[in-house]
Amino acid sequence: MEAAAAAAVLPALVPSQSAVGASSLISREQCCAPLLRCPWIAKSLPVPALCVVQVVVLLAYLVYLAAAGAVLPGKIVAGAVLPDSSRLHYRCNGLLSLLLLLGLSALGVYMGWMSATVVADRGLELLSATFIFSILVGATLDLTMWLGVQLNPHFMGVDLKFFFVRAGMMAWLFINLSLFAKSYLSGSVNLSVILYQFFCGWYIIDYFVHEEFMTSTWDIIAERLGFMLVFGDLVFIPFTFTIQIVLVVLALDYLNIVSWGIARHCNYLGDLLLALSFSLPCGASSVIPYFYPTYLLILLIWRERRDEARCSQKYKEIWVEYCKLVPWRILPYVY
Repeated sequence: MEAAAAAAVLPALVPSQSAVGASSLISREQCCAPLLRCPWIAKSLPVPALCVVQVVVLLAYLVYLAAAGAVLPGKIVAGAVLPDSSRLHYRCNGLLSLLLLLGLSALGVYMGWMSATVVADRGLELLSATFIFSILVGATLDLTMWLGVQLNPHFMGVDLKFFFVRAGMMAWLFINLSLFAKSYLSGSVNLSVILYQFFCGWYIIDYFVHEEFMTSTWDIIAERLGFMLVFGDLVFIPFTFTIQIVLVVLALDYLNIVSWGIARHCNYLGDLLLALSFSLPCGASSVIPYFYPTYLLILLIWRERRDEARCSQKYKEIWVEYCKLVPWRILPYVY
């Protein structure tokens, strides 16, 4: 698990994390109505207070993991020797905790206590609540904002580093399953969705089958617990590792998220850059090595012109509208 390394690129990737939340097209009442049919929740959460549902979901999830981790049976694994010569021990019952949570969630959906798509529908709110929680953990435990001070902090007997990475990996699976449920209910399940769910589910289940090996990873034995790790485990892993399925399932506006929203023939730009990379090692002492990228530039511009004419004839007013939305042909702001 490279949560620490992943979190290090936070500034560049934070905008993309709202991909799940960008799909929140269902009203709060529609999303939470099944949840509110559960009697004890309906009494404690009146309709005007629906904004706290995502907080309830997050806290219930974390409380469950803490309780399951402490109560359910599991192999006790000795961790690495710490600088003070002590040794922590971990109860590796993540797989059993995951399977039980899957069963409880399925029961909740079957009984109408919760919606199978609650995570997919309220992604932005859950992202915000989890992000705020990550900050609060750092402040509450008096951790340095980024790298942290304590190596193995515990809270009520829970090893927080081991706990947070488990929470992030399980959340990754549950976001995937919620998005799959959304796809199934909309009748849009396709091969891409099935393959993604299979490979991703296999990876996550395999992680928990071999959870004991996590106790000797760098994150656990050497990385201090600060905002970097907390954010990496609770926010970065579940909310960015699911971007692929968000695009496939929720059919976002592809023109706004892929290169054809930047230039109408941006695939040609990739060819040109590759051709140029073949010539750059030869330096600038002669123009001869640059024959290939020059030839390719002329060829692709000619091809782009013919392609434009053909698309204009085929798509007519739709192509005109596309050209207005994406004015650049190959290289933005240049051509």
